[in-house]
Amino acid sequence: MLINPKSDGHVHTRLCHHATGEMEEYVVAAIDKGLEELIFLEHLECGIRYREATWLSEEDFAAYHGEGQRLQQVYGDRLRIGIGVEVGYNPKQVPAILAFLQRYTWDRVGISFHYYEIDGHHYNVVSRRKGNLEPLGKQGVERVTSDYFATLLEAVELLPGTVLCHLDAVLRHHPEVHFTAAHRHQISEIFQGMRAKGMALEVNTSGFSHRGEQYPVRTLIDEAVALGVPLVAGSDAHRPGEVGRFFDRLW
Repeated sequence: MLINPKSDGHVHTRLCHHATGEMEEYVVAAIDKGLEELIFLEHLECGIRYREATWLSEEDFAAYHGEGQRLQQVYGDRLRIGIGVEVGYNPKQVPAILAFLQRYTWDRVGISFHYYEIDGHHYNVVSRRKGNLEPLGKQGVERVTSDYFATLLEAVELLPGTVLCHLDAVLRHHPEVHFTAAHRHQISEIFQGMRAKGMALEVNTSGFSHRGEQYPVRTLIDEAVALGVPLVAGSDAHRPGEVGRFFDRLW
């Protein structure tokens, strides 16, 4: 198989402030579903000005690592448990991001880009909320999409990432979103950058709930595989029952 369906490499817990469930509940769910590996991938954001925090504080991260180590000791004979981080890239905060990443040992460093800045404020590019979609739409859907891919490429080049998340989820709830030939060229550049750094592409099965297919679409996955980019699976679970969701559809 191109991808290991026994490893869920992307789950969140109540610590990120927009998911539910304790870390141990996710571990138990993974064992119950017959998984061999579970990697927590909690959110890190630096310098984001948004109406709510959808990421962990420094105190949250300390608790996260402590509990993760405890769970590794308790359940390590039944499940490989990884402690990872999903880094939301902010081009203005690279030194702060790198400094924070050096504070801990990570089993996975995922890269994503959630917050787009307009006039000093940030808007969530994967949100369905009108308060995000309207200002982003006014910027121009094609422009925001181009900026999204350019920012992801910069993140791939500058951060010590091991996995790229949410490749084609930008403006996923906006009716006008579409990828131009220029966007596809940007994606190809991202894949080339990933290959040079040995990064994997995440096949995110939450897409089956959002749009009836995984993120990214199969054509982009095929392009990545053709270039030698490895694949990893992630459910992007935000509650314990979502661990390993739709993994039966992986190939």
